[in-house]
Amino acid sequence: MTDTTPSSFPTHGLHTSAAAQDRLRRRYAAERRFRLYGIAAIVAALGVLAVLLFTIVSQGYTAFVNTEIELEVYVDPADFTFEGTTPTAEEIGAGNYRNLLSSALAENLPNADAPGAARDLRGVLSGQGYRQLRARLLAEPSLIGQRVSMSFLASSDIDQAFKGNTPRVVPEERRRVSNLQYEWMDYLENQGQISTSFNSNLFTQADSRQPEQAGLWGAIVGSFYLMLVVAVLSIPLGVGAAIYLEEFAPKNRLTSFIEININNLAAVPSIIFGLLGLAVFIQVFGLPRSAPLVGGLALTLMTLPTIIIAARASLRSIPPSIREAAYGLGASKMQMVFHHVLPLALPGILTGSIIGLAQALGETAPLLMIGMNAFITSAPDSMFSPSTALPSQIYIWADSSERGFVERTSAGIMVLLGFLILMNATAIFLRKRFEKRW
Repeated sequence: MTDTTPSSFPTHGLHTSAAAQDRLRRRYAAERRFRLYGIAAIVAALGVLAVLLFTIVSQGYTAFVNTEIELEVYVDPADFTFEGTTPTAEEIGAGNYRNLLSSALAENLPNADAPGAARDLRGVLSGQGYRQLRARLLAEPSLIGQRVSMSFLASSDIDQAFKGNTPRVVPEERRRVSNLQYEWMDYLENQGQISTSFNSNLFTQADSRQPEQAGLWGAIVGSFYLMLVVAVLSIPLGVGAAIYLEEFAPKNRLTSFIEININNLAAVPSIIFGLLGLAVFIQVFGLPRSAPLVGGLALTLMTLPTIIIAARASLRSIPPSIREAAYGLGASKMQMVFHHVLPLALPGILTGSIIGLAQALGETAPLLMIGMNAFITSAPDSMFSPSTALPSQIYIWADSSERGFVERTSAGIMVLLGFLILMNATAIFLRKRFEKRW
């Protein structure tokens, strides 16, 4: 048998001469430099990502808790107007709750009668405190004339000061919290009457002018309606178009023109789709502005090229032998595509579709063009109701200068990242779950 190992071939001095050795050293050095460049690029990317995540988390984790103050309130009947012996809900709801809470604060806090203290007292509790007390009395009218111990939401300024987000060393005239309010906050902390708890408002309430009352619920519901419209329209249309172009369409100039334009549409800036949605769906068809239906239609146009390209790549990856085997068994072209090729391509199609939906969930520019950045204080009850979405809500809060909205902006980004990570994890799971090797 002939020896074919590399050592058996004549080298004729190709690898032993000084010039050859020098070329080898330079080639190996270039390879080492390339590896170092690659490692440096990965380390730099991870470093930037770590800084970004650290900045977001360090600024936003405090938004997941809020500050509450426990007070004993005397529900003075003099603050209500009753015409009969049994108070009605209207009479209870019309009570002077501002005076009730001001009196309770004056009883519980030291130096509350100092000059100028009345203005500071009004800045201790959130406006939600009045609604909390009203709801309690409406549920239990028998508490009128008695003392009630309740926890009330602190104002945004007190909340930020108690969390340590506003430095106390700043001169008083440059702070939103006065020295007297800091004195009260320290007193309440020593008495165990001020504490932090989980901020359920962030997930149960819509937007508000008051940072401590602002939540993401309206934006979450709006994003749900958006994704519903995008998923219902873009996945069937995108996958159907990909199947036709890849399996049934004749290969001619028209098909090539369509394919080129689909690829080009994937690179079009997203704000162009927003302008298209504004011009067509709102101005031509008269659909309501700021509605999730219009936003979903605009995002569908943006997502379709991504899904079509991903689905076509997945269909193209199926080996020709699968198709030939199906034909060999007597299958028609329709049976070959839908019974053999499509099931094998399904993991890639699902992955591409979910990634397209995740891209749509994080888009802001098209939503700004159709008015989904309006100040809306309630969650939408249909696809035609005015609404915001998670990215546009983050944009609105980022435009506010109050410290309370700064932490909510970061918290909104964390929630949005959580949804995106969940969608990408679902895509990976589906690909692993249905992937078949041959």
